[in-house]
Amino acid sequence: MNTKNLTTAILFAMILGAILGGILNHFFMDYLFVSEFLVGNVFHVIGAIFVSSLKMLVVPLVFVSLVCGVAALGDINKLGRLGGKALLFYLATTAIAITIALSIATIVAPGQGFEISSANAQSFTPKESPSLAETIINLIPTNPIDAMAKGEMLPLILFSLLFGIAIVMAGKAGKRIEQHFNDYNAIIMQLVMILMTLAPIGVFSLIAKTFALQGFDVIKPLLGYFMVVVSALMIHAFIIYPLLLKLLSGLSISTFLRKMRSVQIFAFSTASSNATIPFNIENSEKKLGVDNSVASFTIPLGATINMDGTAIMQGVATVFIANVYGIDLAMSDYLLVILTATLASIGTAGVPGVGLIMLAMVLNQVGLPVEGIALIIGVDRLLDMMRTAVNVTGDATATVIIAKSEGALDNKIYNV
Repeated sequence: MNTKNLTTAILFAMILGAILGGILNHFFMDYLFVSEFLVGNVFHVIGAIFVSSLKMLVVPLVFVSLVCGVAALGDINKLGRLGGKALLFYLATTAIAITIALSIATIVAPGQGFEISSANAQSFTPKESPSLAETIINLIPTNPIDAMAKGEMLPLILFSLLFGIAIVMAGKAGKRIEQHFNDYNAIIMQLVMILMTLAPIGVFSLIAKTFALQGFDVIKPLLGYFMVVVSALMIHAFIIYPLLLKLLSGLSISTFLRKMRSVQIFAFSTASSNATIPFNIENSEKKLGVDNSVASFTIPLGATINMDGTAIMQGVATVFIANVYGIDLAMSDYLLVILTATLASIGTAGVPGVGLIMLAMVLNQVGLPVEGIALIIGVDRLLDMMRTAVNVTGDATATVIIAKSEGALDNKIYNV
């Protein structure tokens, strides 16, 4: 199933599930067959399997994607200069993005006043969040395999980064291992695509169950969530990136945005940063005047580790789900979300749907129920398209800024 058909199928599944669930809630929940068998068993089991499938792919996806992304640098000297500049830019803008998202979401408070009343929500008790000092100490895994088994993401992310750097430094032996990881990555991406192909069934079941239990009142907080995410994405794409471009390179903002329009449209239509790589490289070289030695390095790297749009979604979704479930987040929780989402963006592959898997990780880190993803997954495909356009804009912004600093940008081509 291609991206366009998948988007249509998921939206259709969401609408159909909402309509059916609303009808069941209004007319048929008094019947045991509907409440016990259809909603309590069929919808519940299918939805739970889908959520478990999302969680199943978190550890292998993060580990393999991160190792491949770091190993792709190929030369430790590049990691020290171009790689250092790119990593600093991508991580800094991701932190800025999620801070903006959390700030807007905290002020607007989407989902506030609507609390899930299902049995799962009533029995849910959030875990106590570790202090910032404990979080930093726990970044170093005493046993990486144990961290993987327990789903401890922050230690896994650090170990993956170190493993990728070691591959680069290991020469021929590292090259052989890198090829294996590239193969593993291709296989995991196929698993992701299989899961996303089955997503409409999972979405239908989750949404149908939610609306059957809650009725159409659940739509109100969802609209607020959608608008907050879109607002944060627009601020980041059309204010933060242009300001950074002007401050760090002195180049024309209007010229950059005009020449990025076609890339943004392509990214929006595919919802895949990876699929946009060739188009973005060509645009950077032919229209923005970036030398190939920079563009061919920073853009593929950005497609792997620069996921500002996804980080924005994770930040808003975290606040939204906490509000809907009536769970208060402390300042330490918000700091943990910023840290986790920023580091997790490195391991978020540039294909449709992976952001939801990473969201499951972020929710686990602050003790929120992963089942809350059911409330947002129906509109996530639309938001996925928007945040992909933001992601590729960030890749190109970093590429132009780095090229300018390296003397690898043709100002004549850029200003045409």
